[in-house]
Amino acid sequence: MKSLYSRFALTTVGIMLLSFVLGLMAANSYYHNAIKHRNDEKNTKIARGFADYIEEEQPKNLEKYLESAASSGYQIYMVNAKNEDKFFGAEFRQYNLPDSSRKKVLSGDVYHGMRDFPKQLFVTGFFANELTNTVGVSFQYDGEQYGLFVRPDIRMLFNEVHSLLGWIIAIMAVLTVFFVLISSKFMVSPITQLTVATKEIHGGNFDVELDINRSDEIGQLAKSFKEMLIKLGQLDIVRSEFVSNVSHDIQTPLLNIQGYTKLLEKGDITEEERKHYFRVIGEEASRLSSLTQQLLVLKSVDKKEKSFMRPAVFNLAEQIKDLLRKYLWLLDEKGIGVNYSLPDIDFHGDPSLLYNVWENLLTNSMKYNKENGEIEILLSDEGESIKILFKDTGIGLTDEEQERIFDRFYRVDHSRSKVEGTGLGLSIAKSIVEMHEGSLDVESEPGKGSIFTVLLPKM
Repeated sequence: MKSLYSRFALTTVGIMLLSFVLGLMAANSYYHNAIKHRNDEKNTKIARGFADYIEEEQPKNLEKYLESAASSGYQIYMVNAKNEDKFFGAEFRQYNLPDSSRKKVLSGDVYHGMRDFPKQLFVTGFFANELTNTVGVSFQYDGEQYGLFVRPDIRMLFNEVHSLLGWIIAIMAVLTVFFVLISSKFMVSPITQLTVATKEIHGGNFDVELDINRSDEIGQLAKSFKEMLIKLGQLDIVRSEFVSNVSHDIQTPLLNIQGYTKLLEKGDITEEERKHYFRVIGEEASRLSSLTQQLLVLKSVDKKEKSFMRPAVFNLAEQIKDLLRKYLWLLDEKGIGVNYSLPDIDFHGDPSLLYNVWENLLTNSMKYNKENGEIEILLSDEGESIKILFKDTGIGLTDEEQERIFDRFYRVDHSRSKVEGTGLGLSIAKSIVEMHEGSLDVESEPGKGSIFTVLLPKM
């Protein structure tokens, strides 16, 4: 199996070669469709210039003149009506000029061998050192008709630069491949690091360092990977704490139930003790039931399951008033006074889930309130949102407790409160509010109480 590095390097080199071939083919097409005709026309003018000079000046030594012309970078072939011919300049690779072409030029016509040269790949027609790849014109000298066939001496024209060009192309090719390999290694290195890090995470190690500092797409991937790594580490800690806390919160009431059941089996207990044991067993069973119900709700709100929600339009004020009527007896029992301002405001959301939020905030305000304390509940329309505020005169929260109050299974310091709970209520309440695209925040001061504020956007 090839590595990404070798795949990238081979692909890049392959693309370079393909681009080179396609570039040659495009140049070849352009040569045959445009340059070849202009080249034929240009050389025809040059040949015509040689012929006109010979006819006008009638040089004493025709062959010497043509040798001089050939030395300036041309291959020349001359033939007369008697089929006597002579070559000047570099030799042709092929002497394949048809007799019909000679006769055509001797009769006064122009021969366009360059223009009509057969199409070949990669511009080879330009370099074809063949007698047919020439232009031909006629001229008269000393009363005799001649044919003059001319083409540029490509070897002479490129003699000064072809070696240099060859070295340049070779060096460019070597350096290109070298830098492609280096850049491939540079580009693949971060992916190799990510692969190693992924294997570390698979083994349960979330303390992985990535030395990737780039601003391109791979850099963005590495940044996202680091953020994911942090969240996975946090989730692993939360998961461990969750399992530990759930195990503890289930085991403790079960042990209590088991212990008090054994005490009930004894026959030497008073009626008052028996009633107390049954009451404790009932409380522990209720605690287990509450915990399992909250875990089921937490499972759904954790996944932000929209199918779990049953949205409807309902009156927030009426819902909170119903909640207060439900807990009126407990409020009277604890001597807690309630002040509220609940104007009629309709909201589109899940009434049962939000009822869970209000119930949790109200019961917390009662649990952690002082004797003969007060609770204030305010509902108001803030324009783009609806604000619900629960304020109590309870024990309050320290700064550290405020930071962790919405964490799962977190409980306020037992030295400041004797209240038992699962530590899931506020976490569930916050998740439910966020499912409604709202927010739940707390402001508190130790000994002076707490204010829980819910903001729900109007839908």
